[in-house]
Amino acid sequence: MLALVLLAAGASRRLGRPKALAPIGSRAAIDHLLAAGAALGDPRPLVITGAHHAALAAHLAGRELEVLANPNWAEGRTGSLSLAASARAGDDLCIAPVDHPLVRGETFALLGRSWRERGHPATGWLAPRLGGRYGHPVLIGRDLASRLGSMDPDQPLRDLRPSAIPLWAVPVRDRGVLLGLDTPSDLEALRGIHDRTSDDSGRGPIEP
Repeated sequence: MLALVLLAAGASRRLGRPKALAPIGSRAAIDHLLAAGAALGDPRPLVITGAHHAALAAHLAGRELEVLANPNWAEGRTGSLSLAASARAGDDLCIAPVDHPLVRGETFALLGRSWRERGHPATGWLAPRLGGRYGHPVLIGRDLASRLGSMDPDQPLRDLRPSAIPLWAVPVRDRGVLLGLDTPSDLEALRGIHDRTSDDSGRGPIEP
């Protein structure tokens, strides 16, 4: 199975408010990502929280998903990924950080199709590519995911890439794979892009 994992554990210090709950249009950032990520087909996505667990758990209450708190979120993002890999042991992972909230549903669907066409590779690594740049979300196979528990919590995920077979990318026309949310100015920029190019259906901004 290909599991959808949303990472929302950070403190959002530079933004000054929880990134996942930052409003973009009529929805919070995490709601945009969940709507788009539904195209992957996971009936029970996993959300990893941390610094703002209580607020996020309340926001997501009653939905068909699982929320897990990483008590050691401050030690690094890979610690959250290790928790996700344990919770979805044996599954391939589609890792979607909440700081890229405007990824299109079509992009999730395209990545999922490409993954299935390659036969759900146990040591695979797949990313979207826009022009010459690689973005999010990233898909990793179950055998790579099982190695996360042996990594330091602050060790970057990219350290697994040399072990990935196959390692490939899918060309997309979706600016959302590169558009990050970190600062108040980022949030204003994302709101402007959303207002100009998107509705709230999970489509997100497309490259002209």
